[in-house]
Amino acid sequence: MSDAAYRETVLDGETKFDGQIITVERWRVRLPDGREAAREIVLHKGAAAVVPVDQQGYVTLVRQHRVAIDEMMLEIPAGKLDFEGEDPFACAQRELLEETGLQAGKWQKLAHVVTTPGFCTERIALYLATELRQSAPRPDADEFLGLLRLPLSQAVAQVFQGKITDAKTCLGLLMAQQALGAPLFRSTPEARYPRQHQGIWPRAQKG
Repeated sequence: MSDAAYRETVLDGETKFDGQIITVERWRVRLPDGREAAREIVLHKGAAAVVPVDQQGYVTLVRQHRVAIDEMMLEIPAGKLDFEGEDPFACAQRELLEETGLQAGKWQKLAHVVTTPGFCTERIALYLATELRQSAPRPDADEFLGLLRLPLSQAVAQVFQGKITDAKTCLGLLMAQQALGAPLFRSTPEARYPRQHQGIWPRAQKG
């Protein structure tokens, strides 16, 4: 069966919210069977993220509080494009320097992925950065970041243990490990049979 049997056609739409980072629109679409339906869509300029791995095989992660889920998160350095159509590679270089103070002599593009295609247009370009040199971080005025440097293999293990849960970070770490030719899975029982990590999202709590 061809794709046309599943494709939705946008008929019209209206803007419900126009913010600095996202725009929310309500679209009217025609379904493959001819009926009409509403779709709530978040428009996003896109982003870039970097897995910086040094000569010792250590990766630098950013630790920050994400207020939307009220959790402290470990993430690879990342940031949104400054404008629609910006080169994601330029964004990746900028964010790596601003958040960690690192500059890379060698870059490899890992993937360009969609984050939540059910309702959002965001795409994130993922890069591996090596041959690193350190300078001073230059975070934005509203960013409060901590840095954690740990072996890439340990960071990958934390993905399987449920300790690192940010999606772009999980994918970036796994792809970087593979790209560098290291074993994707460690042989420790803890990595093979990961423990579930209990979140602290207050809105998920009952009572």
